[in-house]
Amino acid sequence: MSLKKRKPDPDEARDPARVRARALGLLARREHSAQELKSKLLGRGYESTAVEAVLSSLEGEKFLSDGRFVQEFVASRVRRGSGPLKIREELRGKGVPAELVDEALTAHKGGWAAGAAEARRKRFGGKLPKDMQERARQARFLQQRGFSMEHIRAALKGDIED
Repeated sequence: MSLKKRKPDPDEARDPARVRARALGLLARREHSAQELKSKLLGRGYESTAVEAVLSSLEGEKFLSDGRFVQEFVASRVRRGSGPLKIREELRGKGVPAELVDEALTAHKGGWAAGAAEARRKRFGGKLPKDMQERARQARFLQQRGFSMEHIRAALKGDIED
């Protein structure tokens, strides 16, 4: 049995009921942004007019919500130890409106420094770095995770001279 997904025949590709069923199947697995779901459906061979109509219907029925997607996405990435800069960039790539991203990241604003400290502790242990080389290595790690310099300084407890 082949695991390759088959493209729908031309009649199926235009049938809103089939497009809706596929969209709901994807949404049952996890939340999607509207653009992400549209891209997946078009990539599977469904016609764009049918896809647009179905997505509009799903948004009206609250089965598809960019706001809900952003909230879940941010919460998931925060649990993984990602910072706001990385999360913002990932969401930008998923076609989510910037104001929804700003709103969700602002909701977590107070916890970014704590998140950076936790990511540092998980990776490097409880002791703070004693020399500049190790401090720079840990700072680069946190920077790659998407934390700002402000959050990194807080996680590394300021300058070594302190």
